[in-house]
Amino acid sequence: MWLLRTLAQAGVQIAVYRRSSEPLAEFQELQVEEHYGAITDIAALSHAMKDCHSVFHLAGLVGYSQSMYPAMHTANVKGTAAVVEACLKTKVKRLLHFSSVVAVGASFSSDHILNESSDYNLGHLNLGYFETKHQAEQLVLRAVSDRDLNAVIVNPSTIYGAEDSKKGSRGVQLKVARGKFPFYTSGGVNVVHIQDVIEGTISAWKRGQTGERYILAGENLLIKDLFQRIALYAEVKPPSIYLPNPVVHSLGGVGNALERFGLKGPINRETAWTSTLFHWFDSSKAQTQLDFRARPANVAIQESVEWSKNQSLI
Repeated sequence: MWLLRTLAQAGVQIAVYRRSSEPLAEFQELQVEEHYGAITDIAALSHAMKDCHSVFHLAGLVGYSQSMYPAMHTANVKGTAAVVEACLKTKVKRLLHFSSVVAVGASFSSDHILNESSDYNLGHLNLGYFETKHQAEQLVLRAVSDRDLNAVIVNPSTIYGAEDSKKGSRGVQLKVARGKFPFYTSGGVNVVHIQDVIEGTISAWKRGQTGERYILAGENLLIKDLFQRIALYAEVKPPSIYLPNPVVHSLGGVGNALERFGLKGPINRETAWTSTLFHWFDSSKAQTQLDFRARPANVAIQESVEWSKNQSLI
């Protein structure tokens, strides 16, 4: 909704393509044209894109379990392939592919910060969300090189700010803000404010070079530091029990075993790796080419916590 509001305020005429025809008050307020269908339906996508100058492809599915692999492959890979085909079929002038830093990769230590030129280094782990987002990017880039698609990619890091607590992946952070999560791990995360991501996305749409991707990232933080800041603004006790990597991965293995029997453990192999890797990134390219600027992580985290308080989530 942040992107839609910003484009609408700039006077851009918007057509939205979404799965459900259930009325959404936010869309009605913005007076957007609505189309409905599956993200893999090329005909329906083409109909929605008719007479459109540009397409912003934001559809995707986030998941951290083996059971979600097929659904993520359908949404993230097959869905992107369908969007690319529809863009070529309708001859849209520009595709903005909204990817993620997970498509770039992650580091196994704190002394390695990734950028757009870094080699994807997580294939051997077979992490479903990372793999499907990476594969989706490759589809877009091949269409640029082989079929003259005019596309640009943005890779935002972990987004914080008002309304972010609606995301299903934000469960642990909400538990931290409620003072009900005592643990922290060794990994790291990059925090960026939602408004900075939106401004960077629009700048990439207008100014980004065809076939290039741009990391939209803010501050690199240890997970321990992130949790401490969330707890500070929520006025609760921060997590104080450190879980060493061997313990985390052992718990992840147990979680995977339970999933085979239809049960759920506290974590699984995917969340174990996600919480112990260093998701640290450098946004210098976006700063230079897009005039991207990221405000302090504390601003984003505080706004996230305050919004959650106002919504009685914490």
